[in-house]
Amino acid sequence: MEAFDLDTTLIDFKSASGVTPWRIRDAVEGVQIFGGIGSGKTTGSGRLLALKYLTNGFGGLVLTAKPGEKELFEEYCRLAGRSDDLIVIEPGGGKYFNFLEYEATQTSTNIPLTTNIVQVLKTVIRAAEQKDKGKSDDPFWETALDMLISNVIDLTKLAYNRISIQEIFDIVQTIPSNKDVVTIEMVEKSEKPFFKAYNAARLKVMKGITEWRESLSPENRALVNEVDYLEHVAGARAFKMLDQFFMTGFKNLSEKTRSIVDFSLSGFLFHLLQEPVYSLFCKKHSNVTPEDSLKGKIIIVNLPVKTYQHVGRDCQILFKYIWQRAMEKRNVANNPRPVFLWADEAQHFLHEHDAEFQATARSSKIATVYISQNLPNYFAALGGTGGEYKVKSFLGTLGTKIFHANADIESNIYGSDLVGDIYYEDISSGFTMAKDFSKTRNTGMVLERQLRPEHFARLKTGGPINHHIVEGIVHKQGNGFNNNQSHAKIMFTQLYKPNK
Repeated sequence: MEAFDLDTTLIDFKSASGVTPWRIRDAVEGVQIFGGIGSGKTTGSGRLLALKYLTNGFGGLVLTAKPGEKELFEEYCRLAGRSDDLIVIEPGGGKYFNFLEYEATQTSTNIPLTTNIVQVLKTVIRAAEQKDKGKSDDPFWETALDMLISNVIDLTKLAYNRISIQEIFDIVQTIPSNKDVVTIEMVEKSEKPFFKAYNAARLKVMKGITEWRESLSPENRALVNEVDYLEHVAGARAFKMLDQFFMTGFKNLSEKTRSIVDFSLSGFLFHLLQEPVYSLFCKKHSNVTPEDSLKGKIIIVNLPVKTYQHVGRDCQILFKYIWQRAMEKRNVANNPRPVFLWADEAQHFLHEHDAEFQATARSSKIATVYISQNLPNYFAALGGTGGEYKVKSFLGTLGTKIFHANADIESNIYGSDLVGDIYYEDISSGFTMAKDFSKTRNTGMVLERQLRPEHFARLKTGGPINHHIVEGIVHKQGNGFNNNQSHAKIMFTQLYKPNK
């Protein structure tokens, strides 16, 4: 069998109906684990999956919601003999990922740098808006934010031939409003970052126009017009569009509308400019890239949400999104190594492209594992219009679902609905005693629920009282279990250690 063959068995699930192999091809179809507090979801099925991925040579990305998750994966890597493959991005750790520097290396003739950066920033900002405010999906706000990010980035590139988070932030803070009267004198003399960048871009284009005109013959020079400048002078068309956006369009937005768009961008940039995030993701040169996972490295972003709050969450979503795009672009034929994306308390790390990404993760050999207590956590995270449908669409892209003990009604109903109904033989009998004795027997088929919602609340939760056994209902799409069912009750041991 070839290395990392999709038919390689990772786990033999043992149930009452026999043994069912769970293979790499099942892993790359994605896993969702649900379980209440203390249900054993992390120490039971989660521990088993992590150790199996590690012992089979997967690379990976681990996101952290709680303090101690780094140490947990350090222990997993030690048990699997993979400690040398650990890369930890954390304050004081000496590992850095400069995302602007990285994105500059990803440009192509089809996808320019500005587009890449706009998509990254917008994805993180939108994720934060959905989680914090349940913002509706009004296309106006998304379009306005896209245009602001794109034009500010283009302005810094044209003015300074570089892009930095500090300059983007400073420019956004000083864009003139509809109360300002902008004159050429103000543009030339103002020390405000926006006007300094605007004037630098203006002078660069004017110099280009002058040099181009001087290269023409006197006869042709007399015939040129603005259309010719826009076509032949580098940066002229870009500057005209920047001028129209800032001095006509964005400048004249109402104060309330303008402040909402401004704050969406500047609030996120402000977090990136604070230490330790600034050094980890913006200031220093990268010595970590997503592609390290393709070499078998396990990258841990150790900025737990419970410790670093919004900034920890935003930075991890940023790295996650860039990592996802990098994994999708790789040539699987040249590098067949599977990689995993691991997120406990996964509701903190969802973004609007997750369902789209997960739909193609199988072909890219990406094994996603999302762990969360319950379904309402996801509803709250993907707020806004159609939030429930977004969640169910996203969950539908994950091929294996594991349900541990849970007191949440919605999660248990979801699990019960997923397992579904089955026809049972219903036998009824009766007798009568009149003139003659008679007995009747009737047989019929009744459609009933296979697992009622309350069944999930009674699953074993591990610990000494249960001999460290955690029970879970495993639901698997496609080829199911030996009983020709899509689900089975599986027992996971909290004491599992991989074979050396």
